[in-house]
Amino acid sequence: MRSLAKDLGIEQLSIAERILLVEEIWDGIAVESNQLEVPQSHKDELDKRLEARQQSPNAASPWSEVKERLQKKL
Repeated sequence: MRSLAKDLGIEQLSIAERILLVEEIWDGIAVESNQLEVPQSHKDELDKRLEARQQSPNAASPWSEVKERLQKKL
């Protein structure tokens, strides 16, 4: 299997340099993220969850309450 990292010589960089490279790549992706298509299945799932929330607004708990319950169990 061919490795792009090896082909580009990335493995020769220090760990700190590789982390900086990953940050640069991620920042570049974030700038162009509006060009990504959201799959219809994801949109459908969001619609389903929004509908469930509207039908039963008290069925779920806020994150702060869930986190507090979990911390009490520890």
